[in-house]
Amino acid sequence: MKAILALEDGTVWPGRSIGAPGARLGEVVFNTSMTGYQEILTDPSYKGQIITMTYPEIGNYGVNDVDVESWTVHASGLVVRQLSPLASNFRGTKTLGDYLRDNGVVGIEGVDTRALTKKLRVSGAMKGLITTEEITAADAVRRAREWPGIVGVDTVREVTCRQPYQWDADGQDSPAWHDDYQRASNSALGKLPPVKFNIVAIDCGIKYNILRRLREQGLASTVVPAATSAAEILARRPDGVFLANGPGDPAALTYVHETVRGLLGQVPLFGICLGHQMLAHAYGGRTFKLKFGHRGGNQPVQDLRDGKVTITAQNHGFAVDPDSLPADVEVTHINLNDGTCEGMRHKKFNAFSVQYHPEAAPGPHDANYFFAEFRKEIERSKETR
Repeated sequence: MKAILALEDGTVWPGRSIGAPGARLGEVVFNTSMTGYQEILTDPSYKGQIITMTYPEIGNYGVNDVDVESWTVHASGLVVRQLSPLASNFRGTKTLGDYLRDNGVVGIEGVDTRALTKKLRVSGAMKGLITTEEITAADAVRRAREWPGIVGVDTVREVTCRQPYQWDADGQDSPAWHDDYQRASNSALGKLPPVKFNIVAIDCGIKYNILRRLREQGLASTVVPAATSAAEILARRPDGVFLANGPGDPAALTYVHETVRGLLGQVPLFGICLGHQMLAHAYGGRTFKLKFGHRGGNQPVQDLRDGKVTITAQNHGFAVDPDSLPADVEVTHINLNDGTCEGMRHKKFNAFSVQYHPEAAPGPHDANYFFAEFRKEIERSKETR
């Protein structure tokens, strides 16, 4: 089946359909990861976006029932140079093409993704349309231009949980990230420490691997909807509060800003990605839209306190304006590619955050230590009290 990708600037790429039939609108972005397409597709932070994978062949190891980061696919569409027609992996259960069709995801192959990526780098992320419908190129471009986009839009309400829930109460889901083959060859894998502290995670689009990493530190997570108030959270008497990642424009989430503001100074806070941006707004700071964002597993970040550089996994289209932060907030990390703020810590309140993803999935594990740091902050807070 034929398909086309149309951008708001008038560019149209013909190709072949690799997913479900139909049409999907979204912000066209690119991701430089070589693997991890299943985790990327199921990351709620991609809500409203059409993902372009820069690696030329995608899908050669298929998909499985374990490597998902949420309950469903959230990406609006997928663009690849070539979809592998075969999948070979001892953990694989189906091909990527079948996975896209089963989940109603519209995709296209045959696009020069290197040329598309260069266009997005030069001109910035654009509104786009993938369609298998019999329409003219002009109509496709018009529909892309008429889509309202994501700036000023609250997409968190579409991905957050509807009711609070306890993550992995029976200890089965957290160690499942280590596959059966690994556990059979190393009996130490899959064992979890006893629960030491109870935390609340504000779900703006949380990834499962974040919850796994928290549980691996002895932190039991109660996940609550993004609209939960500070009073409701504090009524649960948490030892700490985690601020999750998520999609869309952080400036539009004023109700989350208010919640986080009410938690400052009450409990230790740790934010990742959108959670980092929520903290900035709670401090009185601002965020701005990046030209094409940071998406992939190869972003260099420097810790300004000791000069250490780590390679990080990232997925965001907005950033914190460091000049808007008050004097009692310290910028702790910067992106070495463009100098943007990648981490900060409050000098008075027990609150810190990073713009990138320490839990990766996919990506390097260089920054995984932040989950242990959160546990230590909770321990220090308990000792002080």
